[in-house]
Amino acid sequence: PASPTSRVRASTMSSGATRDVGDAGAMTTVVVTTETATKTKTRGALGPYAIISIAYILYTLTDGAVRMLVLMHAYAKGFSAMEVAVMFTMYELCGAGTNLVAGVAGARFGIRATLASGLMLQVVGLGMLYAWDDAWDRTEAIIFVTCAQALCGIAKDLTKLGGKTVTKLVTPDEKQNALFKLVSAITGLKNSFKGVGYFIGAAMLSVSYEAALAVQLCLIAVALPFAIFGLDDNLGRVSKKNITLSAVFKQNYNMNILSLSRMFLFGSRDLWFEVPLPFFLRSAYGMGWPRSAVGALLAGYIIVYGQLQAWTPKLFLGPLNQDPPNKYAAVIWNLSLVIVPLFLGAFIQSDIFQDHPGATTAKIVVICVGVFVFAFLFAVNSAIHSYLVVKYADGNKVAITVGFYYMANAFGRLIGTIVSGALYSYTESIVDGFAACFWASSVFVIISTVLEMFIDDDKGGLLCGSISCIDDIEDDNRDKDDIEARTPK
Repeated sequence: PASPTSRVRASTMSSGATRDVGDAGAMTTVVVTTETATKTKTRGALGPYAIISIAYILYTLTDGAVRMLVLMHAYAKGFSAMEVAVMFTMYELCGAGTNLVAGVAGARFGIRATLASGLMLQVVGLGMLYAWDDAWDRTEAIIFVTCAQALCGIAKDLTKLGGKTVTKLVTPDEKQNALFKLVSAITGLKNSFKGVGYFIGAAMLSVSYEAALAVQLCLIAVALPFAIFGLDDNLGRVSKKNITLSAVFKQNYNMNILSLSRMFLFGSRDLWFEVPLPFFLRSAYGMGWPRSAVGALLAGYIIVYGQLQAWTPKLFLGPLNQDPPNKYAAVIWNLSLVIVPLFLGAFIQSDIFQDHPGATTAKIVVICVGVFVFAFLFAVNSAIHSYLVVKYADGNKVAITVGFYYMANAFGRLIGTIVSGALYSYTESIVDGFAACFWASSVFVIISTVLEMFIDDDKGGLLCGSISCIDDIEDDNRDKDDIEARTPK
């Protein structure tokens, strides 16, 4: 018959818990069993991770493409920057509202339901754009396209919820380095494919508007079966007591500060990137570039941004010993970002720029270099934010927390888009309007940086390689406690 000790050992192993059973050998066996169970659980979650990633990436191709389709098609029809910005307002506003509700929906109905719903709404939004009639007056066209973009905005954030949430679900809480790399990889890959979508949208528009839309619908048709048949209903669900709309606003302190900082960070980019940059590049009073060149530059920015984001842990933060990052890393990288819009705003309003109309070599080089330096610094900042949001998220309501965070992200894009359209359209000249967008961007970056300083996450201090720029407060306190413990009373 089994001894009492062996019976306790067997019971402990079956529960997967580590507790004192009065036998060192039993505790060792229990620890090994617990680690094995964790690894098995993680491997089992990799299937949904792969499925969601495939669907998310295919959707992202269409998201970038439809953005370029609407923007370039509207420019060709003579719509102003402000009118195009209005077309995108419901895309961003509905995205913000969707993030608010999607977190609750994902927690209650599961990630499969939100992902499939997002893909199907994208089909409806793309289908509506087929009906854009040149015979309509401006007001009718703006209202109709805005409604179609609203559906695409809802689709984007329903789909994004699955892509962002699954990284937390497949990574154990103690594996923070792995979580940072996983979040950076999927976010970077998504952004790279969005850049490819920008290029596809601009390139296909030279064939025909209808053919470009047909390609996007085919991509969604490929993604839908993965979402519908490849995921379990329970993935991402939490207990019903946590699923209330009020729970969305009951975030911890760090999440509230980070979300507000994120709003200004993404607003700083959309103040010049989404509408003013392509309009300025296309305009005869700006650079006078052809549609394909504009699409290539925007696509190049998004692709480079995405790849840099994916490699941020290994190439940038790792060598600086800032991996995984904390608030100090976020502040220092955000502060460095402000240099770019300040420089570009000053350059565009300088005599070198204004006294030489057209696309001179100096203008092209400076604008392109400035845009891609911004892409690099913005990618590092975005990767840090994407990691911190899942780090600070409560494990039992990660979908709700991620939804709240990206609601702030969407509001930032909305504010940036509207303000940029107004600055570009109503400033004295197109050149001055373009410069004003960069000045406003600088202000947003500074606000974002100041907000990050209030995050309560001092662990690790700040290292720059082997140099300690800011000491780890917890280590200092621990050293003081050790000294006091060794000091004779």
